[in-house]
Amino acid sequence: MSADNQQERLVRIGWVIGFVEGEGCFSIGFIQQPDQRRRRGYRTGYQVSHEFAVTQGERSKEALAMLKGFFGVGEIYVNRRYDNHKENLFRYVVRRREDLLGVIIPFFRRYPMRTAKREDFEKFVSCVRMVDRGEHKTIQGLVRIAEITQTMNHRKSRTNLIRILRDHTPDIRRPLDEDMVPTAWRHAGAAKPLARISE
Repeated sequence: MSADNQQERLVRIGWVIGFVEGEGCFSIGFIQQPDQRRRRGYRTGYQVSHEFAVTQGERSKEALAMLKGFFGVGEIYVNRRYDNHKENLFRYVVRRREDLLGVIIPFFRRYPMRTAKREDFEKFVSCVRMVDRGEHKTIQGLVRIAEITQTMNHRKSRTNLIRILRDHTPDIRRPLDEDMVPTAWRHAGAAKPLARISE
């Protein structure tokens, strides 16, 4: 690499870190997965989801394309607005565990963030690695992940979920508690399901 190329890469890295610190989110969610007619559910009654996401309004969606080009993984989705806001929301999202472990996590380990989001990132890493080891398939592991996640981001309580798991009697027919689902869209103020955009 020439000195100019190295300098350009450092500038891009600095932009990525600053952008993610301001607009990014590392989140862990819980989704009820009961037994279905043609599919066996999870033994604990819950699936753990993991997601790295950056949200922008439509006028700034090119920045998300730059982010996707930089990392080379993930997808960009649009959440069309049907409220009083003037533009749709776009999200750059990485959910595949292989991409998180092979690209996203190593990058932010090599180039650490300097805000409070770094602490959330480290907790996110712990949870993703626990899932990768299969610990989420046990009641004890799922409780530990839930305890970690309630100290992340907006500190959403997982008390009900932890109580259900510790009692080992998950009522999979019961409607989801709002605190048991991923909250990244609610943080961004969106209200409709995602639709993947074509490139």
